[in-house]
Amino acid sequence: MSTAPIQFHGATVVAKANVYFDGGVVSHTVLLPGEVKKTLGLIRPGTYYFTTGAPERMEIIAGDCIVKLDGTANDVTYASGTHFDVPGKSGFHITVKAGLCEYICSFLS
Repeated sequence: MSTAPIQFHGATVVAKANVYFDGGVVSHTVLLPGEVKKTLGLIRPGTYYFTTGAPERMEIIAGDCIVKLDGTANDVTYASGTHFDVPGKSGFHITVKAGLCEYICSFLS
């Protein structure tokens, strides 16, 4: 079972959406006490490539996806209740085959 929170208390949500790949991926920024920043998002079917500045943790909260981290040989499937970590100054391909994949991205600086 996922340890991802179902709500964030004391949060500020940035109303303007972060829209990538013509709407294939959409997220909103959530700011929490202690200068904690997260994004909550949806990924539509397709394959997308993202780069990172700082390390990130992607928690899958609904749906599933296939991920290939830069520098790795294999694709790995992540379902609801699982997560993967992405090193800083790196990147990853993420594929959603059907439905929506919902995620929480935490910045691990």
